[in-house]
Amino acid sequence: MTELVDWLATQHPGLRTYKTFQEKALELFAADASHRALYRLLAGLAGHYVTVFDEEPLPVDVAQKAYDVFFRLVEEGEGSLHGSTEQQLTVLNRIAAAELF
Repeated sequence: MTELVDWLATQHPGLRTYKTFQEKALELFAADASHRALYRLLAGLAGHYVTVFDEEPLPVDVAQKAYDVFFRLVEEGEGSLHGSTEQQLTVLNRIAAAELF
C-alpha cells in the first residue's frame, strides 16, 4: 500500500491521476487477497470521480479539494493495514461513505 501513497504524493490532482490510481489499485486488488476490500473501495472511489468529471471542465479548487480528501483516505487506508480488524473496518466504512466533491 505504501506504493500507492508514495506514488499519489507525486501526482497532479488531474483526472489522469485518478485513472492511473484506479489501475494500480485494481492490480493490488488482484495481488493482495488480505486487503482486497480496501483496494476495491479506493479504486471505486477514483473511478467514480473520473466518471463524473470526464470530459467536463474541472475547477482548480474542486480538483485540489478532491485530491486532498482522496490522499487522506489513501493514507488512512495504508495506516489501517496493520491495525486491528476493528480499525480496518472503521477505515473501510469511512472510505465507502466518502465523497470527494
